[in-house]
Order: sequence, then C-alpha cells, then structure tokens
Amino acid sequence: MVIKLRTKNGVDHFLEACSREERDDWAGDISAATEKLRGPESVKGPNLQTTTTGPQLHDINLIKVLESMYDVHSGIKMGNHLDHGSSYSNCFSGSAVVDWLVFSQLALTRVEALTLASALQEESFLWPVGLKSVEALRTAGLTEHFMDDSTALYSFSDSLKKRGSVKAETSMSAVELSGKVIKRGYLLKQGHMRKNWKVRLFVLRSEPAYLHYYDPTKDDISPVGGFSLRACLVSSLGDNGVPSGVKGNIQGNLFKIITQEDTHYFIQAPTQQQKIDWIEAIRQHT
Repeated sequence: MVIKLRTKNGVDHFLEACSREERDDWAGDISAATEKLRGPESVKGPNLQTTTTGPQLHDINLIKVLESMYDVHSGIKMGNHLDHGSSYSNCFSGSAVVDWLVFSQLALTRVEALTLASALQEESFLWPVGLKSVEALRTAGLTEHFMDDSTALYSFSDSLKKRGSVKAETSMSAVELSGKVIKRGYLLKQGHMRKNWKVRLFVLRSEPAYLHYYDPTKDDISPVGGFSLRACLVSSLGDNGVPSGVKGNIQGNLFKIITQEDTHYFIQAPTQQQKIDWIEAIRQHT
C-alpha cells in the first residue's frame, strides 16, 4: 500500500496509505493533477506508480470470481480437514485458493491471487475456519489477512452454502432490487470481518423492503451487500463513549440494525438529524 513518486530530477518519494482504496485514490488524484500541470512544452512530469503488483480490484467482479470458485465441475475442491484435533467439513486451505486463482487465470501471480483472496474474505464471501486462519484475521490490522498456507482453512459463507450456488443468490437480487427507491445517502458502515469502517452508498427500497449498500469507489451497478428489512430491529446508539460492538474511535450519530438472522450492522450518519431520518425511514418498512 505504498506509492512511489519520482520528480523530474529523479528524486524518489515513498508515501504509505492507510488502505488499498486510499492508495488508489491518491495515485489517481496525483496523476490527474500532474496531467493538468503538464503543458505542451513542459518537461516530463512525475512518474507515479505503486510498489505493489497486486490486481486492480476495482476492475474485478468478485461475484463472478465467487461463482467460478463455487462451480461444481471447475470450482475449488472442498473436503474434510483436521486442525488442532478438530474436524472441519466442506472447506479448503488458503494455499488451495491461491493455487486455484492462478490456475484459473484470475490472477497472474500468487501475490495477486493473495490480494484477490483477501478481497473475497473482506466481503465475507470466504470465512476462516480453524485456529490458524481465525487468528490471522484477528491480528491482521491493515495488512493482507488471507493466508497462502496449506494448514490455514477457509470455507464459503453459510448463506452461499444454504442457497446452493451464487446463481441462486444473483437471481434473488433481481427481486430485491425491483422495489421502489425510498431513500438513499452515504453512511459509514462497520465491516463484519475486520471491523473497519468504510463509506457506503445506502439505498432503501420498498415492496419488497430491502436495504442495500454500494461501494462508491466502483462503477459496478450491483450492491456489495444488503438484507431484507422484514422483522429487523433498528435502534439509536448513545453518543457518550464508544458503544459495545463498535470497533475503533467511532462516536456520535451511530445506530444499529439487527436482521431476522441476528446479523448486527453498525452504521454512522453524518449528522444527528440524518441518523433520525434514516431510523424513521427504516422502521416504516420493517
């Protein structure tokens, strides 16, 4: 997650970003600024590049990658594995995921495959099972948290296994997205795996009542997540201190949604009034 900036005098500057998304944003903005400054007779502008060789994830459709991985014939092979005396079924190793991504030409190198696998885990498409992979996720911080290791075990998310295939989930999304748009806006959402906070574009729909969220840094028209509002509970969280379940120094304008499946979503609105508006709008459709 480092940016290398070379001046016209050949001096290199290395800048470290807090996340892959921030790195790509800064690289794009700096490149755009240098293009504007570069006149027809000006000297060659700075040479800007990132020091990592990972894939450009904003050009990759993770749903399609997941669908390929879950394919009965050509997908990754699942089996039973032992880890510290415990047996796990329908799972695979981290190195098997990396091998499959490279073999399927979805990544050119193991480094690229590791970055792609981390993105799949970040979106909760892949789950760690067993002590080694769970501990790696817990202590990862901002580094790559997926392990290219034959003893680190992973599995597909429970929702994917219950539905049988990604295609079933995709076809259901067409129904979910057919409702009337009631409200939309940008909110901060806490992730389920690494508990980090990201800006998401939330869209509230009725008939059927669903709340979807999109990644504003991507051009993909498909949401990165969402859930039915049927039987959901939404509540405001106090502004005094960090509420239970919230990670990081995030305070103020927080509210929580608990789905019928008992999944907890922690969300922060830009202002107190927007928090109230969102809570009222969601409650009208639960």
